Amino acid sequence: MSIAYVIEVGETTAGIVVAEEGGFRFFTAEHLFRALDGAVFRSIAEASRAAREKLKKRR
Repeated sequence: MSIAYVIEVGETTAGIVVAEEGGFRFFTAEHLFRALDGAVFRSIAEASRAAREKLKKRR
């Protein structure tokens, strides 16, 4: 059974991360975060930070 967590940045759903061996794989929900799609992060917090940085760079 997979365990997934939603990553939100403000009111925007950036995507989900799914636990796998070695970390959490990111699946994008919004076009803005497509560069993160498929990336593996060591933690949910790391994935959240990456999504926040993407949004910050966009503004």
